[in-house]
Amino acid sequence: MSDRPEARRAGIVGTGLIGASIGLALREQGWTVTGDDQDPARAAEAVELGAIDAVGTDPRAAITFVATPVGSIVEAAQRALAGPGLVTDVGGVKGPIAAAVADPRFVGGHPMAGSEQAGITGARADLFRGAVWVLTPNDTTDDAAYVQVRSIVSSFGAEVVALSPSRHDRLVAVVSHVPHLAAASLMRVADDRADEHRALLRLAAGGFRDMTRIASGNPAIWPDVCADNADAIGEALDELMAQLSDLRAAIGSDDRRRVLALLEQAQRARVNLPVAAEAELELAELRVAVFDRPGEIARVATLATDIDVNIYDLEIAHSAEGQRGVMIMLVEARLAERLAGALMAHDYRPSIRPLS
Repeated sequence: MSDRPEARRAGIVGTGLIGASIGLALREQGWTVTGDDQDPARAAEAVELGAIDAVGTDPRAAITFVATPVGSIVEAAQRALAGPGLVTDVGGVKGPIAAAVADPRFVGGHPMAGSEQAGITGARADLFRGAVWVLTPNDTTDDAAYVQVRSIVSSFGAEVVALSPSRHDRLVAVVSHVPHLAAASLMRVADDRADEHRALLRLAAGGFRDMTRIASGNPAIWPDVCADNADAIGEALDELMAQLSDLRAAIGSDDRRRVLALLEQAQRARVNLPVAAEAELELAELRVAVFDRPGEIARVATLATDIDVNIYDLEIAHSAEGQRGVMIMLVEARLAERLAGALMAHDYRPSIRPLS
């Protein structure tokens, strides 16, 4: 086996919807992509689709994307780390994976993207364009590894957000896991009622179909997700049930003012959900000296996420002495001072330069 990875060679483990879409996105940019799957027929289909060049494992891959179900990620990632390249994954739970794969060349990831079509048939090279792709570096993550993985997934058109593994799991429990479980539960209510009222499902129109669409996703992935993120999902379910109980009590007591207040709160929150960033933004360059030690980039990147500042581009310039480097970030100009202030509160000394 070569002890050096080769640029623009990638491996994919798991050639379903996400894995095949990653392969298509890489090959569109000229990468040579080798892929493998537990189902040989699906791997062969990935070749026919053009998602991978060949079936197998590339010992010279610069990066390997592990796109298996959550329960298989740790083993697949550890196996990929036997090679010389970087490894990332796409799992919807990050805490247990980060704890089990504490290697500087591993950068946990989770693209928040999907398709109405299940499996490899829904794969598209542009699946991640405009989607959020979470990366979860921690204190063991090599800074250069993080920057390289970030650069690659950004090239797919994704908006990269850095979160700690534990914070990721708490947040996705609310915005991904519980919504799926709630949609599935509502669908089961309708299904149970349909035995009694055959016309019910025929009456299911716009709003109901929109709300329950995610319940049509592959159920086989969810037992592992629920097991690995049980605490956060349990807390979010408790909050949801408390909200429903509050609404149920207001309806039961004919408290119309309370019902209206709850629905207006929800409406305001929905209207104020963030939207994709504008194509034309005034950017500023923010530079900050950081120590050349593991976890520095993770600390700065997650701090930016914590204060709602998106980093549009990121690179590291190493100093000649080798003890310190300079982290160079492009951020929205109007938010540069916010990030600079937060960095100064953590004893960093940033500088800002507007870009003309």
